[in-house]
Amino acid sequence: MPLRVAVIGGGPGGLYAAALLKRLDPDREVTVWERNAPDDTFGFGVVLSDETLGGIEHADPVVYAALQNEFVRWDDIEIVHRGARHTSGGHGFAALGRRRLLEILHERCRSLGVELRFRAQAPPVAELMAAYDLVVAADGVHSLTREAYAEVFGPSVEEHRCRYIWLAADFAFDSFRFEIAETEHGVMQLHGYPYAADASTVIVEMREEVWRAAGFADLDEPESVERCGKIFADALGGRQLRSNNSAWTTFRTVVNDRWSGANLVLLGDAAHTAHFSIGSGTKLAVEDALALAACLEERPTLEEALTAYEEERRPVVESTQRAARASLEWFENLGLYLGQPARQFAFNLLTRSRRVTHGNLRLRDERFTAAVEREFGCPSGTPPMFTPLRLRGLTLRNRVVVSPMDMYSAVDGVPGDFHLVHLGARALGGAGLVMTEMVCVSAEGRITPGCAGLYSHRQAESWRRITRFVHAQAPGTALGVQLGHSGRKGSTKLMWEGIDEPLEEGNWPLVAASPIPYGPRSQTPRQLSRAQLTDIREQFAAAAWRAARCDFDLLELHCAHGYLLSGFLSPLTNRRTDAYGGSLERRLRFPLEVFDAVRAVWPEERPMTVRISATDWAEGGTTGDEGVAIARAFSAHGADAIDVSTGQVVADEHPEYGRSYQTPYADRIRHETGLPVIAVGAISSWDDVNSLILAGRADLCALARPHLYDPHWTLHAAAEQGYEGPGVAWPKPYRAGSRRPQTGRIDAPKPRLSLGT
Repeated sequence: MPLRVAVIGGGPGGLYAAALLKRLDPDREVTVWERNAPDDTFGFGVVLSDETLGGIEHADPVVYAALQNEFVRWDDIEIVHRGARHTSGGHGFAALGRRRLLEILHERCRSLGVELRFRAQAPPVAELMAAYDLVVAADGVHSLTREAYAEVFGPSVEEHRCRYIWLAADFAFDSFRFEIAETEHGVMQLHGYPYAADASTVIVEMREEVWRAAGFADLDEPESVERCGKIFADALGGRQLRSNNSAWTTFRTVVNDRWSGANLVLLGDAAHTAHFSIGSGTKLAVEDALALAACLEERPTLEEALTAYEEERRPVVESTQRAARASLEWFENLGLYLGQPARQFAFNLLTRSRRVTHGNLRLRDERFTAAVEREFGCPSGTPPMFTPLRLRGLTLRNRVVVSPMDMYSAVDGVPGDFHLVHLGARALGGAGLVMTEMVCVSAEGRITPGCAGLYSHRQAESWRRITRFVHAQAPGTALGVQLGHSGRKGSTKLMWEGIDEPLEEGNWPLVAASPIPYGPRSQTPRQLSRAQLTDIREQFAAAAWRAARCDFDLLELHCAHGYLLSGFLSPLTNRRTDAYGGSLERRLRFPLEVFDAVRAVWPEERPMTVRISATDWAEGGTTGDEGVAIARAFSAHGADAIDVSTGQVVADEHPEYGRSYQTPYADRIRHETGLPVIAVGAISSWDDVNSLILAGRADLCALARPHLYDPHWTLHAAAEQGYEGPGVAWPKPYRAGSRRPQTGRIDAPKPRLSLGT
């Protein structure tokens, strides 16, 4: 293992890595280069979690003890908006001054024999790599090392839309404080927290356009500090703010394809960044140092150690970055939420990163969470997911939707016993709304030979059998039908035989907005003529007419995932030069014509929704802004709700996967259009559903895979929350199973005495 180690950068991560490496091997030569003076620091307070402190305690009790003596601790988060102040407790924070943290690490490094070189630019990296066994680049978000070796690390740096400045106040807030200021120039926010008995960090943040409109671009540092103090005078109690080489900046999210190459490794902000609103920068750097030191100790070779370091840390960092992005984007879009009721606004802010949820917030502060529920309209003892929702003449008894899932099990488009059992089981499982798979409006509009249809009398009779069962055996459960046409994604194999792969025989011709194949092996579709567009519009209307007579409760028009109507909406798949291509208004024309034709035959009292892909996750495709415009257009034509999905439009998409990763698009559409939305995408727990509903980010939540895993997911969610109200009902034959079955005995007496060997 490395005997000579060079560390570039004397921030907390670099210093702690140096101390740990020296402590693990006193014979190791460790040198740190820091271009600034030892007492130079940027920012003021540092927040560390109990988890991070636990790691420090086990790795270096001396540093842990020193930190313990310095920490300021508090439990509350206070949110001030439009004169209303709401406090949520039980959160548990620990902070100290960044300068004091550096002093502690300097002292520890010196006591261990680490050589600290301040006001010293590190030698060229190539020289260090030749002279040292290991070079640790901990040189921050603007890492020169990362940029010099971009071909090794594959960096990506994204700048965001807000400007912010780090300041301080000479008094201690008694909580973590968020304060919102609505000014003539736009909304601004303050993030403040104590880091000493007589000092607090204050971060002021706002959108770039607000920053410019307010004139901050023309102010020097003292003028900016004075202006911020006046804007947030109430929060500061009239006290002045102070700066420390403070400058307005934009946050940069740093991602690297690789964190190491040869004997060079990235650590902390050089490798990754996460927005300050979740207090993670120093935490991640310190945890990187702990993991790097442990892997170097545990692995026999440097290559194996650096590989293990990245394998251990990358999943943690990526999870943190997803949470940080959600938090960052929430503050970027803060203006969307200003009109929410005060307590709901506070709850929304607290749960913005999706790491704090309804469930754990209830554990931290039951009184606050109960007050939010009352303001939302939850009857006593009723989780948010079990509150009703009315769409036209249909009242859904809860907010859970069984998402449309293609089963590829129909014969000649006819749903059979499998569909009866599949949909019937999920209807008995308690969801407020159960959706069919995409039901195709013609034989040529099927995705695969196993797809169900609604273009014949025989198919309609089979669907009628299913709706009769659901309405008779699962009263209170609504059954919805999703109508669609495969477009260029049709004539393919069953999913388990090769998803999106063309049939080897028995193909049928494909049609689409433009003659662009979906994949390299896909069939090239014919561009639809005006006469063919009319025919397909009538096929949709005829299928909707049959659906009404089958007694479906709700109809959804499928305009997502690259199928026919979605293909008209995306500029990547619609290259037409006639009245149905070009601008978004013209790309919307045919899907809206189909919507109008379906709405005309669908019963007035029954709701109609539209599923859209709010982004294509691909350059040049549908953007979030266009997703909002598409939702507005369908709303203007009478859509009762928008089912907000994303992607699957082009094969070369790059989704940003993660828990609830599509819900921000639903959230935005809901708040910009005022239209009810169905959120989808990796929503897997009832806690997530409660959180999304109570925060006002969605009106309904659609879950697919959880309902494949457990057809009675909603019933079990009620049982696990102790809920027995009208929002869900166990079928009479199943009531004996409404309590979790007992497991094997786990309360056996523990041994009173353990004898050593």
